[in-house]
Amino acid sequence: MNNLPQTTHAGWEPLPHEHLPRPTYFPAGLAMGTTFLFWGLITSWVIFLVGLGLFTAALAGWLTEIRYERRQR
Repeated sequence: MNNLPQTTHAGWEPLPHEHLPRPTYFPAGLAMGTTFLFWGLITSWVIFLVGLGLFTAALAGWLTEIRYERRQR
């Protein structure tokens, strides 16, 4: 008999442990910033500037978090 746990079926191998990044809101902020950018192109420069600010802040935050995660490994 093999040493696999009871939850695996014959012929299946468990996946190796993989570190997943922690959840973050930066991708949603980036998407919202992109939406406001394009909406601002159609409607108003104020909305465009809000979108630009949100896009820039979300991109900077996400890149900072990615760099921090890589240093922690």
